[in-house]
Amino acid sequence: MTRRTDDKTKASAYDRALALLVRREHSARELKDKLSRRGLDADDAAAAVAQLQSKDFQNDGRFGEMLVRSRLEGGYGERWIVAELRTHGIPEGKARDLIADANPDWSELVQRQLRRRFGTIRPRTPAERNKRAVFLLRRGFDAATVKLVVRADGLEDTPDDAD
Repeated sequence: MTRRTDDKTKASAYDRALALLVRREHSARELKDKLSRRGLDADDAAAAVAQLQSKDFQNDGRFGEMLVRSRLEGGYGERWIVAELRTHGIPEGKARDLIADANPDWSELVQRQLRRRFGTIRPRTPAERNKRAVFLLRRGFDAATVKLVVRADGLEDTPDDAD
């Protein structure tokens, strides 16, 4: 009985990377990191990713579009999405372009998040309004949009309890 060599028993870096891509889109950085964590040589991982990119099996632009759509559907703002794309090796300029191409209605996204989290009840106190603003800021929406929407949903139109 002969023993197979390590090269034959282990899947190649290309095969492993392709298996990861079959499940979902990955950025090039993410693929290289996953392959390295699985014990593959960094040069082999880089070569495998380059080969996958040459066949358009791996494409950072396509990955970025998928991530932007997913995060917009999840109710995240531009700052959050840009930061996440940067962790995947997508430069900030490219990330902002991907978001602009998606053409999100930030005001509608903010309002949808407010309804999802707080329902349709308007804030009765400044503290409630601040709580909503902090929630939206943590989700990555810019301060100007948050201020505009939270003020529009603010205290001015609420019935006075003193009546």
